[in-house]
Amino acid sequence: MQNNPFLQQYLQREFLIQHTQRLISSYQHWLSKPLLPMADAQDPVPALMHAPYAIASHAQADDPCFNYVNLRALALFKMTPEQMLGLPSRYSAEPMLREARANFLARVAQQGFVEDYAGVRIAQDGSRFEIQGATVWNVIDVQQPELGVLGQAVIIRSIRPLLD
Repeated sequence: MQNNPFLQQYLQREFLIQHTQRLISSYQHWLSKPLLPMADAQDPVPALMHAPYAIASHAQADDPCFNYVNLRALALFKMTPEQMLGLPSRYSAEPMLREARANFLARVAQQGFVEDYAGVRIAQDGSRFEIQGATVWNVIDVQQPELGVLGQAVIIRSIRPLLD
């Protein structure tokens, strides 16, 4: 296994606890509704990891890289944690759509979140799918707002496979 700091971090229980809490609390902060059903909030790390919808996040950077993916996101993008964590998130979009994606992420950064996002993404095997009705939000630490925006996350509830 290569030295992948994103994977090493992801494998640490402390990171998963803290990052899961940040995903949940920042979603609640921006959208004023819970990310998880109340029953799942008692043990949020496995609940988010095994959620029936895809959740992924990337760290704040000039070229942001995935730092969290749940099992549904891994299945959707047809990757392993070793393949997806640390991957620049721009590679989840087709090359011609990357500029539009960058402009969209700048809008999320300014507004805090955007609902009803749609866009074409590409899986590891080259298959394409359209994300429908996704929500993208800024990941913050509600307890430490001075840290600023730590990254961005997406919840993908619906997709449409695209045939070539």
